[in-house]
Amino acid sequence: MSIIFQESVKGRKGTVLPESDVPVHHTIQSKYLRSEDAKLCELSELQVVRHFTALSRKNYGVDTNIYPLGSCTMKYNPKFNEKIAAMEGFASLHPLLPQLVGGGMLTQGALAVLFELERLLCEITGMDAYTLHPMAGAHGELTGMMIIAAYHKEKNNRKTEVLIPDEAHGTNPSSASIAGFQVTSIPTNENGILDIKALEETISEKTAAIMLTNPNTLGLFNPLIEKVAAIAHKYDAQLYYDGANLNAIMGKFRPGDALFDVMHVNLHKTFSTPHGGGGPGAGPVGVKKHLEQFLPVSRIIKRSDGTYALSYDFPKSIGYIAPFYGNFAICLRAYAYILTLGAKGLIEVSENAVLNANYVMHSLKDFYDVPYLRTCMHECVLSAKRQLENKVHAVDIAKALIDWGIHPPTIYFPLIVKEAMMIEPTETESKESLDYFIDAMKKIALLAKTDPQSLHQAPISTPVGRLDETKAVKDMDFCFQD
Repeated sequence: MSIIFQESVKGRKGTVLPESDVPVHHTIQSKYLRSEDAKLCELSELQVVRHFTALSRKNYGVDTNIYPLGSCTMKYNPKFNEKIAAMEGFASLHPLLPQLVGGGMLTQGALAVLFELERLLCEITGMDAYTLHPMAGAHGELTGMMIIAAYHKEKNNRKTEVLIPDEAHGTNPSSASIAGFQVTSIPTNENGILDIKALEETISEKTAAIMLTNPNTLGLFNPLIEKVAAIAHKYDAQLYYDGANLNAIMGKFRPGDALFDVMHVNLHKTFSTPHGGGGPGAGPVGVKKHLEQFLPVSRIIKRSDGTYALSYDFPKSIGYIAPFYGNFAICLRAYAYILTLGAKGLIEVSENAVLNANYVMHSLKDFYDVPYLRTCMHECVLSAKRQLENKVHAVDIAKALIDWGIHPPTIYFPLIVKEAMMIEPTETESKESLDYFIDAMKKIALLAKTDPQSLHQAPISTPVGRLDETKAVKDMDFCFQD
């Protein structure tokens, strides 16, 4: 497909306007005015529409096919939620509108949504209070670590480090570091979970927190959380829960009940918000009672007359961490999703997510290595070590899937698995779509044996084929040249 400038025809126009009969008086100095017309495309309106319509058909999204991207999965987003978010009474609200105007209550509906969503998240996760301000999962992690830092400062604790398992989400160390802590990695044991002995040998009086993802990035649930919590709290270290994988355990396990002190939730993953292309997102943070006073401001309170208001009277708060009240439309979608499904529906979400991931893992275990062959949760991690014997890497398998019309899974993460392929089918995929993905993976495994060169050339069905990624990185500075 050509770029739009290649379709340009000199003199062609999409709109023809009459000559202006209004005198032109420039207030801009002549040296700043163009001496010739800008070199824009010259096309008819129909050409422009056809070009961008054709271009849009080359986009890949969850509305077109399966999207098994592990850890940060794009899943189906009910269109009902999109309609709710587009409602005039929500979409047209200005964040600076007063809470109460002349007896009217222009923002009460929006404030009620935020207040009730906080209560729902408390019930789902077992936390005592929430802030909805963080605008991404990593932003939620940073907020949580800032709250922990404030807690230790309040108690005059001299805490300098955070312990994080080597199978954690990649943003965990960054968030802890930005919050001012040093990071120490704790190894994973032979079962794919945090090594308790190594934790006991490493933790000390300088440990501020332990950050855990459960189930972890291997898709495995750690049953020893209460033991980890006891070890942490012995040193007054706070236990942080990375809630990116919450869709695996809703209705089955509440982090707050397992003695976690603070956590974040990826609304844009677990509660159905489209988040392709880096956004939008929301990463609400929940805390237990002893950390509530440090939550960001503003906070929503419910008055005695049943109305809602924003309160800033929290002197020990960490302050503002986002403009206004976070990504309101994302919170609104999550609110609609939770109310639509109800308690029973949320449990079914987790059950289906776990069922689908195990179905994929067991269907492919004879074709790819499974580094930890035990019941997984919402995602499974395979390895291309077997295919490496024929010089086929995980990246080759990922590129080949594109020719099958399938978005590649996450590859080379978690880092502790050689040639890793992290696959999360999500709870919303049908057996038919999973079978299509499984069949593609099986045939690619066969090609790795019989025709590995074909995988090195993939993809061949796309407008742009296999790129030299190493060269692209080395030559990256070309885009900054005049």
